Amino acid sequence: MSGSTKAMGVLTVGTLVVVTAYTAALGSNGWLWFGWVVLGVVTLGVVASRGS
Repeated sequence: MSGSTKAMGVLTVGTLVVVTAYTAALGSNGWLWFGWVVLGVVTLGVVASRGS
């Protein structure tokens, strides 16, 4: 796994933590979760493309 791929994975996990904390403190925001899902799919795409 290259440095940029690892950084993107860390960013995705960090964003999950932030979105979860926001949801617990202030209530759910669908756009935040949608954005996190998009980021997760992009991260998985990058990991898959680097692996092959």
